[in-house]
Amino acid sequence: MPNSADFIAWVIELAQPAARVVARAMFGGHGLYVDGLIFAIVIDDTLYLKTDDGNRADFTALGQEPFVYATKSGERTATSYFRAPDEALENPGAMAHWLRSARGASLRVAAARPKRRPPSAAKAAGKRSR
Repeated sequence: MPNSADFIAWVIELAQPAARVVARAMFGGHGLYVDGLIFAIVIDDTLYLKTDDGNRADFTALGQEPFVYATKSGERTATSYFRAPDEALENPGAMAHWLRSARGASLRVAAARPKRRPPSAAKAAGKRSR
């Protein structure tokens, strides 16, 4: 079932006091971004927020489940996105709290990734080694 425009608009409206959120269609759902960084996904009108070791326990303590999808081979894979608590969808203050948590996880994950050199620098390095 695809996401409804009303649900996406509702999530963005709840988040607006805390951040300028942009939704982009992806893989049959939507990615939610702040400053170009994905912090949430919406699949079948369900909001899932980014987690890492720094905030995952907050979600599991409430019994929230990760988003799980089936691969082409039928294998089920859990993601690092956990279902948002109901309170996040009830008022902007609660949404702001959970949005900050998910955005923090996204920032930590991005900071931990090895930095990639820009394509022009990689080409120049390759030419020098010849």
